[in-house]
Amino acid sequence: MIGVEENVEAIRDRLDFNVLGAVDLTIDGVSQSLGGSKPRAVLAMLLIRRGRVVAAETLAAAAWDDDPPPDYRASLHVIVSKLRKALGGADVNPKAVLATATPGYRLSVADGDYDLARFRELSSTGGRLAEAGRFEEASTALSQALDEWKGPVLDDLRGHSFADAFAATLEEELLATASARTQAEIACGRAETVISSLIGLTNEHPLREPLWAQLITALYLAGRQSDALDACRRLRTTLADELGIDPSGPLQDLEKRILDQEPLTVATGAMTLTLIEQQQRVATGQLRDRAGTAVPIPPGGLRIGRKNTNDLVLRHQNVSRYHAIVVAAGPRCEIRDLQSSNGTLINGERIIDSVVLSHGDVIRIGSTEWSFEVVEP
Repeated sequence: MIGVEENVEAIRDRLDFNVLGAVDLTIDGVSQSLGGSKPRAVLAMLLIRRGRVVAAETLAAAAWDDDPPPDYRASLHVIVSKLRKALGGADVNPKAVLATATPGYRLSVADGDYDLARFRELSSTGGRLAEAGRFEEASTALSQALDEWKGPVLDDLRGHSFADAFAATLEEELLATASARTQAEIACGRAETVISSLIGLTNEHPLREPLWAQLITALYLAGRQSDALDACRRLRTTLADELGIDPSGPLQDLEKRILDQEPLTVATGAMTLTLIEQQQRVATGQLRDRAGTAVPIPPGGLRIGRKNTNDLVLRHQNVSRYHAIVVAAGPRCEIRDLQSSNGTLINGERIIDSVVLSHGDVIRIGSTEWSFEVVEP
């Protein structure tokens, strides 16, 4: 008799959907042929909104990157038929998994059959275990969560507006999970093993103080006091040059403790609480337009653009279909331009890629302006 866990595992191995990397559908671990970018774009959009009805118009916009032909419905029907054919190799009813539902289609996928759902569940479990001080178990769960990532989100669809916007919303989840795993490893006494990855993360995200706190702590616990103090100096210089501010109080306290060669009891002491508190500090903010209307920035980010699928829709001709996104970047908010045609301006200057927002910054997209406001918890 097959146990419950074995049976669930057998089902999961039978059919699996993936977006954390290239779009992929596997049956018994074997990738199924999905065809070109259009079927994969349709599958990706159905997965992004799994369990919900997705309008044919939205699926066509994804497949043809917002420029579908007038007769797209016939072509979309053929694409759906191909996807159902790919599902046919599994022991499921393809028309039940990918159902026709007015005004479009609905994809029903269990959590265990979807890499993003597994990632989120494992990440959440790891976070709860870390809060309970069960760092070994937390590290295992968080490592398993990170193992779900096989590459950049929707890697084979990058350049499609919807894919780029979706990927931007998941970057913060990946970074938070990687940071939480690093903290668990430090708490388990394995500081030396995470130094290399932390150096890479602080180079990639030089304004994230929690990452610097982890790097400085790891270096010090590994017996590298001089390198830890050098990291403190580099952080201070970076924050002064980029934002005109000093490191936060906890970072300054950490530097003082290292200068005084005080012991850091990471597993159970105040240092763990300091780092976890910093990791959990998520910036909240809002945009306020000239009329005084405030637009809150939701946890998943605020997507701005011309298409109806954005959170904030702007109809101006100089606004791209998916123009920009404002996201919480740890304890701060940042705005990322999604390779828009006419750019995103902050205080009158066009940004390249992304910038961290400060209270009072003026954002201009097309003919619309907002001021950014930090919202205190």
